[in-house]
Amino acid sequence: MNSLLLLIGAIAIFIIAYLTYGRWLAKKWGIDFDKKTPANTLKDGIDYVPADAKVVLGHHFSSIAGAGPITGPILASIFGWLPVYLWILVGSIFIGGVHDFGALFASLRHDGKSIGEIMKVNIGKRGKLLFDIFAYATLILVVAAFTSICAGTFAYNPATPENLTGARAGTASLLFIALAVAFGYFVYRKSAKLGIATIIGVLVLFICIWLGYLFPVVKLSQGAWNIILILYIALASILPVWILLQPRDYLCSFLLYAMLIGGVIGVLFSTPALSEIPIFAGFKVNGNTLFPFLFVTVACGAVSGFHSLVSSGTTAKQVKSEKDTQLIGYGAMLIEGVVAVLALIAVASVAKADGATPAQIFSNGLATFMNKFGLPMEIGRIFVTLTFSAFALTSLDTATRIGRYIFQEMFDDASEPVKKFFGNIYTSTIITVLLAAILLGYGYDKIWPMFGSANQLLAALSLLAITAWLSKRGKKTMMTIIPMVFMFIVTLVALGLLIKTNLFSATPNYMLGIIAIILFVLAIVLVVESFTSLKKAKSDTSTNI
Repeated sequence: MNSLLLLIGAIAIFIIAYLTYGRWLAKKWGIDFDKKTPANTLKDGIDYVPADAKVVLGHHFSSIAGAGPITGPILASIFGWLPVYLWILVGSIFIGGVHDFGALFASLRHDGKSIGEIMKVNIGKRGKLLFDIFAYATLILVVAAFTSICAGTFAYNPATPENLTGARAGTASLLFIALAVAFGYFVYRKSAKLGIATIIGVLVLFICIWLGYLFPVVKLSQGAWNIILILYIALASILPVWILLQPRDYLCSFLLYAMLIGGVIGVLFSTPALSEIPIFAGFKVNGNTLFPFLFVTVACGAVSGFHSLVSSGTTAKQVKSEKDTQLIGYGAMLIEGVVAVLALIAVASVAKADGATPAQIFSNGLATFMNKFGLPMEIGRIFVTLTFSAFALTSLDTATRIGRYIFQEMFDDASEPVKKFFGNIYTSTIITVLLAAILLGYGYDKIWPMFGSANQLLAALSLLAITAWLSKRGKKTMMTIIPMVFMFIVTLVALGLLIKTNLFSATPNYMLGIIAIILFVLAIVLVVESFTSLKKAKSDTSTNI
């Protein structure tokens, strides 16, 4: 099978879906172009900052993409390329896109608050508390997993001094951060024109890559990078969104777009055959069954609960007009689907070395494709590795900030002294970062299966909150109910299997097993609470009538 057909087919299907299904969702849900958004009505210069649609799309896409659409499809490819490809298409269009778009729109209609707040308004306080606990636990897994991935990507090993990929990517990434601060300062404090600032910023961005390539001076171990990244995400959580998070994500989005364009052109030139993995490897591979692990492992490439936290955590506080929600909420998910297809093509068409990480497989694959139109292999690998780390790093700092939001929200109804201590940005950030640091020792390969299951179950719970809100508004809910039921079945089965694996195997992992039990019980209790609340609300409505 020629990979070019898969790529062109996916892009064409996603464009058609955006113009048809995306517009249909906007119409059915009641997008109002004239309604003022929370970014305008609650503008505070810290979290609520109205921004151009292109800026918010860049932030949102960079944040939701992370390492998921690359790592997930590559890990899931053990089942063959066809099931992964089909799930990316179906999941992105009918589940992930609906989930992200719905979460963003619902948050806009709830003052830019989190999905937990939507739970509170439409289901009740106890439902909100349970959801916040579940979401917070998932975010801790996200922060731990992505910190481990980023640190491993940037790490330098003195035993192999000729391998400077990590040092180059790490050096350039630190330069990116300085560039983002300067960009935010000039745009928001010196009123620089966005178009001119963008052109200059993108040029400097690629200069940073070149400098990192020529002068890879930051040669640190993975442990040292873990410490640096922990300090960085704590700072990113506390600083105003305009000075670091938003400009860094916006500028990095151009890096991601460049990688996408380079990958697509590379596939057009090379037309690689999908010869390294079979079309379909079977329903059970290496002890893992296709159901549910395919749907859990692909994660962000098709649907991700983390996206709902981004939509309702940082993105909703920056959207200037509801007319931008389809592009940002639905469009970004479809772009991420293209990234997932590229990752699948990379692992399916280029031989991988034993023990290679998903980042190495992806960078080697895309560098091979781009080499066909003249880009040297080594530069291609550095460029893609840096882009991969940009994906993961933007998700990492966004996840930390959202974790801070949710932790603060959990103390909204507490006594004033308790709220003052636990609800301030410093305490909530420190606790969030420390909890993630405790899990860091396990490494992303151990955390990823747990993250995948928790993340997808979070998607099901977010769809439940969106469904409850739409139902109370008298809107059609079939487009959210079907994905919600499917994701509940998938993820509860996956968590059950993880509990069995981590607690009752020859080599048990009690911490991850206990976390799986907690998440499973929380989810069941929250589902029961939600349906009881909705049933009571309908009964009260009928009685009043």
